[in-house]
Amino acid sequence: MTDQPYQGYDGYDGYDPYRQQPAPQGWPQQQPYDDPQAAQPYTQQWQGQTWETQVQPPVAPPAEETAYMPSQGAGAAYGGYQEPGWGGTQAPAHAQTPAPAQAPAQTPPTDGSEPGYGPATVAGNARITDAQRARLEGRSPIIEPGVQPAGLTALLGLLLAGAAAIGPYALVVPLVALQAVTAAGWFRLNGMWPARQGIALAFAGALTADVALLASGRTPAAILGTLGVWVLLALVLQLRSHADPDERMYGLMATVASAALAIVASGYLASHGDAVTVGAASVAVAVLVRALPLPTPASVAASLLAAAGAGALAGALTGLGSAGALLGAGAAVCALIGHRAASYDYPSRFVHFTAGVALPLAAAAPAVCLLGRALV
Repeated sequence: MTDQPYQGYDGYDGYDPYRQQPAPQGWPQQQPYDDPQAAQPYTQQWQGQTWETQVQPPVAPPAEETAYMPSQGAGAAYGGYQEPGWGGTQAPAHAQTPAPAQAPAQTPPTDGSEPGYGPATVAGNARITDAQRARLEGRSPIIEPGVQPAGLTALLGLLLAGAAAIGPYALVVPLVALQAVTAAGWFRLNGMWPARQGIALAFAGALTADVALLASGRTPAAILGTLGVWVLLALVLQLRSHADPDERMYGLMATVASAALAIVASGYLASHGDAVTVGAASVAVAVLVRALPLPTPASVAASLLAAAGAGALAGALTGLGSAGALLGAGAAVCALIGHRAASYDYPSRFVHFTAGVALPLAAAAPAVCLLGRALV
């Protein structure tokens, strides 16, 4: 044994873990490290799945993947460390930075979100709504229901007027149909379809109001009580939802509004029979005149005058007399507001045959109830 290090055989000088190994062909010769501890992380061999501690030769990615990659040296990935032959003045022959490709038209975001979208255009952008497209093209986003929905509204109004002349229990049949179409039409008008739970909740509130009115002797206070309970119920159900906060708020407002309109339509059942006959007939005439191809100011004025005349005629046939004209005009004003609401924001054909049919009659119910009790 000797204290001298092992020198090996001729032509072999032994294994030295810190000795600089010959560089591969095609790579520039690297200088040996002066500090063995600094060179040790780059000479160890690891077994198994772990982090790679050696500087691996870069593999040139395809051109389409490097279109968004900024050119940088290998030292940027290692906290600014520049190994001799990398990044600085020397670089491998095959690791030269390729020529920058032409920048694409749309740069992807750096925060990891989805690609942004440009402003709405008239064509070529499927994300804009019909109302936005109509505004961009200079057209009005307001489309009135038309003659056919107006005819259905007039038919339903005449059914309400005839059933009210028979009795309150006969009035329930067309009233329930009106409340069902009102609940479904409001959700469809707000773009929420199908919304079976909200429609069922609003319709259940309307049926509860009808039962409460018949049980209490048709007292209007039953409508207010049912409305308060159903608003609280809709609030509790929306709080139990797992949707986003914005969606929950939107659903809450749509549910409350649909339930309120369907419950308020029960005002026909809380009114006097003669007042319901006069008011429903006036609404039927006003909606038909409003659907005529006339300018909007002339159409509104003509519909109000026709409603007042129809109310005076119906009041002469019932016990209201000349007060029927005032009742008819008041019901027509509320009906035209509901007609305008059903025309808002470029609605579809299905909206016209649900909300466009039901909202004029549902909106006129409070006026019929209040004016009827005041005039009769």
